[in-house]
Amino acid sequence: MTHVIQLQNISKTELFEHLESIIDKKLSILANTDENEKLSIKDVADELGVAELTVHNYIKKGLLPAFKIGRRVFIKRTDLKNALTEVKSLKYKRF
Repeated sequence: MTHVIQLQNISKTELFEHLESIIDKKLSILANTDENEKLSIKDVADELGVAELTVHNYIKKGLLPAFKIGRRVFIKRTDLKNALTEVKSLKYKRF
C-alpha cells in the first residue's frame, strides 16, 4: 500500500495526526490477527524455551487449553498469553 503525501504546505500537527491514524489502523489490524493466530506445539515450545514434551504435559494437566484440527494440536495465542499471566494460588493446593 503506497500513500503519496506532499510535505509542502502541511503543518507538523497535521502530519502527526496523519501518521497517528496510519499507525492506529496498522496496529488494530495486527491486534486482530494476533489474537486468532494458531500456534503449533513446536511454536509454543520455541516461544517458551521448553521441550515439546513439556508443552504436551501442560496440555494434559489442563494448564494450557488446546484444540485439534485433524491430528495436529494447536494453541491459540490468546490462550497462551492468558495461561502465562494467570497466577494460581498455592495456598490451598495439596501435594
